[in-house]
Amino acid sequence: MSELKLSPDRFFDPNPSVRKIAREIYNSVKSLPIISPHGHVDPSLFSENKPFPNPTQLFLIPDHYIYRMLYSQGLATLEELGIPDINGNVYESNPKKIWDIFASNYYLFNGTPSGVWLDYEFSQVFGIKEKLNAKNGMKIYEQLQKKINGKNFLPRTLFDKFNIQALSTTDAAFDDLRHHKKIKESGWKGKIIPCFRPDSVTDLSNSKWNESIKLLGKSVGYEISSYKKFISALEERRTFFKSMGATSTDHGVFSAYTHELTVKEAEAIYNKAFKGKTTPEDARLFTAHMLMEMARMSIDDGLTMQIHPGSFRNHNEVIFNKFGLDKGCDIPMQTEFTFNLKELLNKFGNNKNLTVIIFTLDETAYSRELAPLAGHYPAMKLGPAWWFHDSLEGMMRYRQMTTETAGFYNTVGFNDDTRAFVSIPARHDVARRVDSNFLAGLVAKHVINKSEALQIAKDLTYNLVKKAYKL
Repeated sequence: MSELKLSPDRFFDPNPSVRKIAREIYNSVKSLPIISPHGHVDPSLFSENKPFPNPTQLFLIPDHYIYRMLYSQGLATLEELGIPDINGNVYESNPKKIWDIFASNYYLFNGTPSGVWLDYEFSQVFGIKEKLNAKNGMKIYEQLQKKINGKNFLPRTLFDKFNIQALSTTDAAFDDLRHHKKIKESGWKGKIIPCFRPDSVTDLSNSKWNESIKLLGKSVGYEISSYKKFISALEERRTFFKSMGATSTDHGVFSAYTHELTVKEAEAIYNKAFKGKTTPEDARLFTAHMLMEMARMSIDDGLTMQIHPGSFRNHNEVIFNKFGLDKGCDIPMQTEFTFNLKELLNKFGNNKNLTVIIFTLDETAYSRELAPLAGHYPAMKLGPAWWFHDSLEGMMRYRQMTTETAGFYNTVGFNDDTRAFVSIPARHDVARRVDSNFLAGLVAKHVINKSEALQIAKDLTYNLVKKAYKL
């Protein structure tokens, strides 16, 4: 049997003097509440509060980190892994068969963030004592199935057990937020809030833009036949989201380019889009303009603005055409910020009523551009090591490349950015350990003292995210 036992000193420096300090810092923050301000967990989990159907649906289906690895090895197609296609069709519906593929190849996740998170989930959340493998896969499957059939593993119960203080979902501009309404009406005290993400209607390159505009019109009760009505509709929807608890907006753009058009120019491009005649340059300019508009609106309504460029979405067109968005086919790319953000920051970046959080997948931009920008403009803050860099080494590189220029207090703590609900405590635990270890190194080198490190750890874990997202 391969025992699954997590070391209490995992991820800490092997140097005993640093490790001792890291342990003390971590112990001071490990039990603080979790704030999850940016993620993609389905709110219906909490509105319906039904048992998870089976371990495969719980661990594998919502987590593209997992099936991305299996697919990359040629072990199974997405059809064989039970991933629904764009029409909702499922080609492999036997969860045990899918689990067997996962269990037999669990070793592939050794050394990866996914492996770290999964070990935590199995061990700490579900009490599994053996490392998953081909021989014990079905036995562990049955152990997990028995647990998730019980009331102690219902979504709301786990939410409370994980000590989550607030969790934000990500929702389209035209979403009716029915599940958020249902949660509120249920009387349950768990704080699940929406986040306003208008990409489907602000990105004219979206193949379903016209369809999305119709849905936006339906949500506000009038046809959005002009640019003026478009802006009014977005402002109305932001007001509605805010009334449902939203504190932030989210903009997943291709480029960080920002540029303000005249009303006449914006109207002309909008009218072209209505007729299906926009060019790629039209789409680029309109998105750049809408980032300016979103910043203006955030100053008016107080919603924190998040911008995350730098992902080449849906790189594998074969997968995208059959399975749609978010199937593990997005690839980091080089991104420029200094010139691209200049117009937005010059107009709004000195306004203390705006908080704009920038994420990146281009690590080379941390020290070269983003830390210096965040270290100057009052409105700008750095998001945490994100997505591909949400890892032990990625988080450490992030702190090393940003701290000396931006300091700790121009960052916003950690977010898990996950669809896999039960991975949330695992991801936050890693972040707390890595930050504790980084701070311990500074203490050991006499850059800061221990009392300062303890306060910084608390701020990185809890206070900064609470402040930045107004939670």
